[in-house]
This record gives sequence, C-alpha cells and structure tokens, in this order.
Amino acid sequence: GGTGLFTVLTGLKTLPHVHLSSIVSMSDSGGSSGRLRMSFGMLPPGDVRRSLVALSNAPELMNRVLQYRFKRGDELEGHNFGNLFLAALSEITGSMPDAIRVLSDILNIQGIVIPASCDLTNLVAEFEDGSVVKEEKEISECKIRNPALKIRKVYHKPSTSCNPDAYAAILFAHQILIGPGDLYTSIIANFAIQGVPEAL
Repeated sequence: GGTGLFTVLTGLKTLPHVHLSSIVSMSDSGGSSGRLRMSFGMLPPGDVRRSLVALSNAPELMNRVLQYRFKRGDELEGHNFGNLFLAALSEITGSMPDAIRVLSDILNIQGIVIPASCDLTNLVAEFEDGSVVKEEKEISECKIRNPALKIRKVYHKPSTSCNPDAYAAILFAHQILIGPGDLYTSIIANFAIQGVPEAL
C-alpha cells in the first residue's frame, strides 16, 4: 500500500544494519496519480513517492516539497509536487524505474524502492453476483457497486508480470513484511501479479 508503507518504512529505517526493499503496488488509479497516469500513460507515482520520502535522508524541507499538494490553480490543483517531479523524470529518463533510481540518488534514500510491476494495467474485481468493477479507485469507493456484495476474484487487465527487480528482492529477502494496506486494492493486488506468489 501507500500510506501504510510510508509509516512502516519510516519506523524500520531507524533500525541499524537493515537494507530495506520497498515493493510498491502499481494499481493506483485515483487522485493525482490517476490523472498523471491518464495524461502521460505512465505508472502511478503516488505510492512510490511516499516510499522514497519515507526512506529519504535528504533535508526535511526537500521531503516537505515532495509531499506538497497544490491547493489552487486549474491544472495543478490536487496534484502533488513529488508526483509531478517523478512524471518529469520519467519523461527525461524514459521509464518510471529509471526515474525512481534518479530520485533515490537525489534523496539519498536508505534502501531501494521497486515497482511491483512495470506494465500499465487496471485492477479488476469480480463480485459474487458476477458483476465486475474496473480500477482500484472504483473498487475502494463503492460508488458504482453494491457495498454489501463480497469480492470473489481480483485480477489485472491486461495481465501483468512481476518486475524482475521485485522478484529478486522477494526471493533473496531475509524477512518479508506484507502490508499494511487495503486488503483487496493494495495487498491482494500485488498477489494477483504473475510471479509474485511464486517468488514468495
């Protein structure tokens, strides 16, 4: 997840002799991340940004700048500066993983941040009555579905496979912490990626 991961990483970063790998879900479709994803065809940057800031050893002002959310301006309102910065770096470097590496160096992070997958995909939930809801935001908000219905299946469309860097990080980890985060849209979203269960 995003918010939960930020909190956990902030605490774990204080432990001595620990190398942290933050594997971040890439199914976010809401807010600033969703808008940038639609506009630029890029991976959603919001949860990645939170992990980078959590692991940052940069001056506090730099971290505050990256977390700053614009409160006015027609096109900027609601956007997070760090998300825009990652969008610019993705355009410059050619990919989100490269943008993450560059920003990791700028922030002098303590560990590594890895997208769980590198494909543009949507999270899909199938409910017990056979109805289907697409996109993480729609699954979470319950606006276009009956909130009493149970989720029967969660998958990605188009299907996606595990980022090789994430696969290696899981495979060679000494300890694996799963969560905290929304059960279906953060945690199970990662288990629905081909290769993640196998690595675990």
